Amino acid sequence: MQTLADTSFIQSRAAYYPNSEEKGTDVGACGFGSFGATVNGGDVSAASDLYRNGVGCGACYQVRCSNSAYCSGNGVTIVITDQGSSANTDFILSQRAFGGMAINKDAAASLLALGIVDIEYRRVSCSYPGKNITVKIHQSSNNPHYLAFVLWFQQGSKDITAVQLCETENFVCKLLDRSHGAVWTTTAPPSGPLGLRMLFSDEEGEDESWVVPVNNIPQDWKAEETYDLGVQVNQ
Repeated sequence: MQTLADTSFIQSRAAYYPNSEEKGTDVGACGFGSFGATVNGGDVSAASDLYRNGVGCGACYQVRCSNSAYCSGNGVTIVITDQGSSANTDFILSQRAFGGMAINKDAAASLLALGIVDIEYRRVSCSYPGKNITVKIHQSSNNPHYLAFVLWFQQGSKDITAVQLCETENFVCKLLDRSHGAVWTTTAPPSGPLGLRMLFSDEEGEDESWVVPVNNIPQDWKAEETYDLGVQVNQ
């Protein structure tokens, strides 16, 4: 088991959503909607600097608190779904995730009573067994005039830093805008089935690679619908 002195971890502090339900929020800044409240079993968090203007949305971190009387050695793995900070914290965890750092239920209650605790964290790979990367069409979309979507179930430990939308007939691609959080948008999207290209990068913006999904977004795409892209990453 790793020790709290492990140099791969960064020292920080964490709080939790005091007025939330046990899981996360469905109105988070990343634009995930209800997915942002329930993904990863509800072990989610808002982030301050790690939000990175939305690039950090969907990133996974191992977070463990430092008080050996209450805290387990493994801590909890969380997904970033929102933006926020409190009293110089890097994370505002869901209540479920905050208590998940504890060794047992009694210790979890003690942690929640403290409200803010010293923690250490590191970036880890996300894992969604049996899931492919999935497009969720945003509720603001209006076929054929405006398309906005988020990407769900992104595995690995890299960020999606660019997305291209491609016409499947003539293979002309256009770079999409990140409107906010993890929401990618374009006005006047092409007609016909739409292909995507996603650029994955590490946190330094290096080690870049394009991933091309197997499946397209169908021509008759609709707001609120989800479409399995038939591809997954483990980088």
